[in-house]
Amino acid sequence: MPIPARRMALAGFSALAATTLFTAPAGATVFNQGISVHHDAYVAKDGAVTLSGMYHCEQASPMGAMQIKATVVQEDGRQLSIGAEQIVCDGRERRWVANAPGAFVNVHPGRAVVTAELQEVRLSGLMPKSVDTLARDTQDVEVHEH
Repeated sequence: MPIPARRMALAGFSALAATTLFTAPAGATVFNQGISVHHDAYVAKDGAVTLSGMYHCEQASPMGAMQIKATVVQEDGRQLSIGAEQIVCDGRERRWVANAPGAFVNVHPGRAVVTAELQEVRLSGLMPKSVDTLARDTQDVEVHEH
């Protein structure tokens, strides 16, 4: 007795869905993640740079850690990437701040573009295995001297 094509397709789809459902990685990250950049950044007289914004995230997978990377780029090609302080992933919206000391920093007052990335670092033992960007925001900002 032949099986109708529609029934065969439904059975195949069901098998594929079940396989996908039961083979998802145990440490899969939830997708309630977000980040934003404030429209103002600051540079001190000694050259130290401060970038900031807001973020929210859920707990990282058991095999990973969360971090924020911020990059400022100015029209003359000056670029600086820095990490934010320790972040807390509990679903609440929180402020992030990234500071770079003045030594070797070449950011000046004026316009810039800042990109902030909320990243999950997956570890293999103590070494990073991969870095996934979970949320990103890019804003035109004004760098003020303070």
